[in-house]
Amino acid sequence: MSGMERRRSDRLFLTIPLRVEGQDARGREFEAAARTVIINRHGARIQLRHLLKAGQVVRLVNLVNQRVADFRVVGPVEPYSEKGGEYAVATLNPDINVWGIQFPPPSESEVTTPKALVECRTCHTVALFHLSMVEVEVLESAGIFSRLCGKCGQATPWGHAETQVAMESPPGEEEMFREAQAGADTADANRRQHRRVSLQLPILVRDYYGGAEITKSENVSRGGFCFASEKTYQLGEAVMAICPYDPSGQNIEIRSTVARKRQIEGTNRRIYGVRYEPRPLEIARRT
Repeated sequence: MSGMERRRSDRLFLTIPLRVEGQDARGREFEAAARTVIINRHGARIQLRHLLKAGQVVRLVNLVNQRVADFRVVGPVEPYSEKGGEYAVATLNPDINVWGIQFPPPSESEVTTPKALVECRTCHTVALFHLSMVEVEVLESAGIFSRLCGKCGQATPWGHAETQVAMESPPGEEEMFREAQAGADTADANRRQHRRVSLQLPILVRDYYGGAEITKSENVSRGGFCFASEKTYQLGEAVMAICPYDPSGQNIEIRSTVARKRQIEGTNRRIYGVRYEPRPLEIARRT
């Protein structure tokens, strides 16, 4: 597996409030409020209003758990504007877990390996776990599954992370929601209020022209999911979706609509928001 694929595999779209400390180009000390947009085990994409230079070292203070670590600014990932900028940063000490999240070791089959950001309900450890399809089913139906906790030293109940980190949609998705809502009815607006959780599931998306791709979700809700792709889908395009997709089992396709679309700056990939379409029985119940 290439380094790029490995970095993609353990990234999380999470908002964590930060304080950034460092020196500007003139050697003056500064402190600035910031937040993460994407994190992984060894770095992050952060958003702040202060201008940073590639190569400089800054100190990040995680305002959720008060952990501190030094990072090197790799460079900007979006042009700087009056609203600030976004930068890629890499940790200088991989042994410091500033995010407070346990990441799994890289897998050789990342696309078809479900993962979820979950929290031990006993000690509140937050971890990104590889899950079996059975565990995914239990988590989505019962909300809790049992797993060995390294800190507790025994099997404990685990559920979606609630207390230490905030689930964030991919960059620009809030604006995508507003754009999609302009032409949506009340039922659609209510459907988007489903709780979004950081659950990376294998998915299959098939268009009506014979094209299909197997990839993974970035986050999911009961009303749909978001995923990143290099393929071009059009807003309003109907697709058939399977989430989660089990390559070794039976799967049920659900008619869905591409409701949101946003380019990921600096790449040829786009974030898509897919909305499940109601089945005839569900429509009949509303009328």
